[in-house]
Amino acid sequence: MGLTDIKIKNSKPDSTRTIKLSDGGGLQLWITSSGSKRWYLAYRIGGKHGKQKKLSFGPYPLISLREAREKRDDAKRTLLEGQDPGEVKQLRRQVDELQRRNTFALVAEELVQKKRREGRAEQTIIKVEWLFSLVKADLGDRPVAQITASEVLSTLRKVEARGRLETARRLRAVIGEVFRFAVATQRAQGDPTGALKGALTTPKVKHRAAVIEPKAFGALLRSIAGYDGAPETRIGLELLALTFVRPGELRLAEWIPEFDLAAAEWTIPAARTKMRRPHRVPLAPRAVELLKELHKITGDGRLLFPSIRSRARPLSENTFNAALRRLGYGQDDMTSHGFRASASSMLNESGLWNADAIERQLAHIDGNSIRKAYARGEFWDERVRMMTWWADNLNTLQLSKAVEVAS
Repeated sequence: MGLTDIKIKNSKPDSTRTIKLSDGGGLQLWITSSGSKRWYLAYRIGGKHGKQKKLSFGPYPLISLREAREKRDDAKRTLLEGQDPGEVKQLRRQVDELQRRNTFALVAEELVQKKRREGRAEQTIIKVEWLFSLVKADLGDRPVAQITASEVLSTLRKVEARGRLETARRLRAVIGEVFRFAVATQRAQGDPTGALKGALTTPKVKHRAAVIEPKAFGALLRSIAGYDGAPETRIGLELLALTFVRPGELRLAEWIPEFDLAAAEWTIPAARTKMRRPHRVPLAPRAVELLKELHKITGDGRLLFPSIRSRARPLSENTFNAALRRLGYGQDDMTSHGFRASASSMLNESGLWNADAIERQLAHIDGNSIRKAYARGEFWDERVRMMTWWADNLNTLQLSKAVEVAS
């Protein structure tokens, strides 16, 4: 006859031995001399004459009689499948322990290190680490395999509540990267962020402010020429106007081996470009002149634009924008990134240059695969002529006010 809860509760311990109460099918309740009660399953591996083993199911009454019987039946099914239920339990325990160790923070850090090995730009790495820091408190210590879509959404909602809609959108993307990396390395079963598509508030697209009207741009150039702050900052702004590279590409530029002033060429390494491919920039005579001026100031170091606090670190990413504010251009008037839009607009409106040459100089890659297949050329010769014309045009725009006054 099997056990009952009444029989178990009425069973008293024996001070000289452990009492074993059988429920059938190998399930036993052991009552120690101290009075503790614990479930065990006695079973054999390899048939009737195989080695006898025991498997613990936990203490009574934390594990009830009904639950103990369910565990016994599960173990019996495992035996019928030719597996040792004790070994299966040990394997599950090891898997659970691995899951506990494989936290979101650990997998995220591994992903960051992978990006570093792949040569991602340091600024990109810094931004990713910053985004991960926003979720560390909520998700950092959680096993990555156990995190649900609702947990992720709750974390993203906190970012949205602070009005940072674009940050929330980017955060969802990098969290998704962590989960996909965890899946690829067999530490998670799926990416819960996929279920959050459409759940976040879509931020209103706001294009970076830029001065695109020629006369107004000429006024901007005159303001830059009269900048009374650090000469490196003035030179940086002029170089952004002349080369219209991305601000980060200029701010992180290194003298060697990127610049060949004799050949009037700057090669930005793939690791620092958005498209992850080297980008060549023809340098007009004015750009070379500015670089030579800058070399007298910072040429004894690695960086063109070192920080004032440490020459081993680059200039702050806010420096160029702050200089524009100092010149009277608000964030809705002009940004350091806006020089790209200014150049693109005026070069295209001139009608003198192939649109593909302009796009190549902007380091854009055509998203149309067929078009890319037939537009493999870099338009280098045309770009050299175009950049010289652009520098001359900027000089004309800058001097236009003086010409008007003289006339």
